[in-house]
Parts: sequence; structure tokens; C-alpha cells
Amino acid sequence: MKVASIQTDACVACGVCAKTCPRGAVTIFKGCHAVVDESRCVGCMLCARACPASVITKKEANT
Repeated sequence: MKVASIQTDACVACGVCAKTCPRGAVTIFKGCHAVVDESRCVGCMLCARACPASVITKKEANT
């Protein structure tokens, strides 16, 4: 299964992705960058479409 992956060094922690995610899989970590909870992510990529910094891609989930 593919899930969202965030390029944390380029993330601006604006929170748009977290607000957009219908599953609550994206959160902002300590105000620094977004992180994805792969157990909640369904790979819809709404977060990537909403990201103003274009730092979210799709990857194979860690098993």
C-alpha cells in the first residue's frame, strides 16, 4: 500500500496538510514539520494536493 511521505527538511509546518487529511493521519511535530501516521494514512493524497510547499509524495508503506 502506498502512503504519503513528507520531506521534513523542506516542510514549513503550516498545517494545511493536517487540516486537509480526512483520516487525521498528518500532524505537526513540535511546530517544526508534518509527520504521517502510516497506520492511519489511506494514500488519498489530499494532503499533497493541499501542500503549498509541494513537499509531500507517495511511497510504499513501511511494514
